[in-house]
Amino acid sequence: MAVTSLDDDKAKDIVTIDLAGKSSLADHLVIASGTSQRQVVAMAEHLMEKLKAAGMKGLVAEGKDQGDWVVLDAFDVIVHLFRPEVREFYNLEKMWDGPKANTAEAETIG
Repeated sequence: MAVTSLDDDKAKDIVTIDLAGKSSLADHLVIASGTSQRQVVAMAEHLMEKLKAAGMKGLVAEGKDQGDWVVLDAFDVIVHLFRPEVREFYNLEKMWDGPKANTAEAETIG
């Protein structure tokens, strides 16, 4: 549901990482980028609305005030939404050994 919602909201570079056996925080990590602070916040709000409509309670989202990085804790799934520059700086995909986003672009720049 998270990936579908983000795709509907035109998120960029959506990556899912299986955390089973790597962390007790969650089973899955979803990382995506928005093109602006406004889009990042809107994607988080839309996803929270959809999850609540599906019956999830107690959802927590942090970072919506600034919109550079919003993290949504949906229990078994943690969703990180970034502006591209912030995502590149923190590089969570590398930290969790997930696939790198924009690999072709990184090779061109490097």
